[in-house]
Amino acid sequence: MTSTPLFQVDAFTDRAFAGNPAGVALLDAPADESWMLDVAAEMNLAETAFLVRAAAGRYGLRWFSPTVEIDLCGHATLASAHVLWTEGRDDSDVLAFDTKSGELRARRVEDGRIELDFPANTAVDAELDPRVLGSLAVTPVRTATTTNGWVLAELPTADDVRKASPDLVALGACTEHAVVITAAGDGDADIVSRVFAPASGIPEDPVTGSAHCLLATWWWDRVGKDQIDAEQASGRGGRLLVTLDGDRVRLRGRAVTTIRGELLV
Repeated sequence: MTSTPLFQVDAFTDRAFAGNPAGVALLDAPADESWMLDVAAEMNLAETAFLVRAAAGRYGLRWFSPTVEIDLCGHATLASAHVLWTEGRDDSDVLAFDTKSGELRARRVEDGRIELDFPANTAVDAELDPRVLGSLAVTPVRTATTTNGWVLAELPTADDVRKASPDLVALGACTEHAVVITAAGDGDADIVSRVFAPASGIPEDPVTGSAHCLLATWWWDRVGKDQIDAEQASGRGGRLLVTLDGDRVRLRGRAVTTIRGELLV
């Protein structure tokens, strides 16, 4: 019987049982899409990453939620790089991943973090569907959308973000896209956010790297620093260091392996 190395990793955290858990499967060859979706549903995490080695330092990478394939996922990419390095699968200092969102890179940095190089995303001020606002049950000071469907609502305070209690069933029924709520930070973090994607099988995402590709462009000029210290205020919580560099965003974070095993089917 052949088996597939399979890991669970808590990403964007330096301790177990925090941050965002991701599955990471190391494949010998490309797999059937329906099988990968079944595996992701079995893992029942926000995303599971599937890696196929192309050459030293280069991999094909796909991500699946329990219900759909995802175009871009930061925490599962961070988890993938962490597994390749900590399990001794690759000793390259920089890893390249070929994905539906183009080439992504991960590199080890001096403080023990992993730095991801992702495409920036930009939101344009826009009125939101009243059903979305009603489902979020918040009163934003600004709202915006992106060309790839992300929805963003900026709230008056970080406390408003933390206390928000959206109707996730209603939200999933009125938009198929991820929804970000955000505000300026009120402590040691420069910005605070939460992310909801119930239509993709992710009621609330604990820590979302791809959302910070949008938050980087949204907040960069107003924060006015060479690096944004970002907090995602989910129940598990997570922290990222975010840098906007032209049309790219660099995301720094740590990861912890919590489960190591084999998939037998």
